[in-house]
Amino acid sequence: MAALSSMALAGCAVLRPGALNEGARDIAYGRHPRQTMDIYVPPGGGTGRPVVFFIYGGSWANGAKESYAFVGDALAARGFVTVIADYRLVPEVRFPVFIEDGAVALRFVHDNVARYGGDPRRIHVMGHSAGAYNAMMLTLDGSYLARVGLPSNAIRSAVGLSGPYDFLPLDIDVTKAAFGNARNLERTQPIHFARKDAPPILLATGTDDTTVLPRNSERLAAALRRAGARSVTLKAYAGLGHAGTAASLARAMSWRAPVLDDVVKFWGEARPAIRE
Repeated sequence: MAALSSMALAGCAVLRPGALNEGARDIAYGRHPRQTMDIYVPPGGGTGRPVVFFIYGGSWANGAKESYAFVGDALAARGFVTVIADYRLVPEVRFPVFIEDGAVALRFVHDNVARYGGDPRRIHVMGHSAGAYNAMMLTLDGSYLARVGLPSNAIRSAVGLSGPYDFLPLDIDVTKAAFGNARNLERTQPIHFARKDAPPILLATGTDDTTVLPRNSERLAAALRRAGARSVTLKAYAGLGHAGTAASLARAMSWRAPVLDDVVKFWGEARPAIRE
């Protein structure tokens, strides 16, 4: 049985953006029109702040950074310099380009985030749905960071919300469109790269998710633990569907589940797997 439900991964622009937080918008990290990012800074600014690089979902075919301003606002209010980047999408590109764009964006963040008060030694990656897939591939398959000249410990920790991590065979149109070109399908799967020296990882899902089934998170957590990863946290939020794990990050929606509190606590406790 496929690990993804038969439903296509819906676009996950779950809330409309609110008022713009101070920071910077439409910063180019590459030449393509979709290679731009928005940066949200905590109220009052400051220096040496932890950084969150958030990757939105949308079937690797949809999405816009502006639709996730609520994530930037919520995390900046908790003291994190938050980066939300657009990336190239299917059908213009296919695997692995949407992951490679994330790596290029991360390199830009690493080199420039101090200008916005962020600490490049404390970059946490988080994604939702297809964005969680991208986040875990960047975190677990070290080749993407290596290609842009970043060390393997450039990602301090990773959070995946309702992500697909173990979804072979490709049996729905969404995954066929994004990954059908791959020569080695096993290497498209985050679970394939579970490793002992992975940074701390939090995997969260909703028990009522029928779009990306919770067993994706369960299986990746189990594989990481078998590999000897020292810090793996699995959370399942009762009654939440696919969009709920992201929507609950919004301050106005946090009553649905303590996702925001849980990820902030996780980041506060995260320590790199490799000594700095």
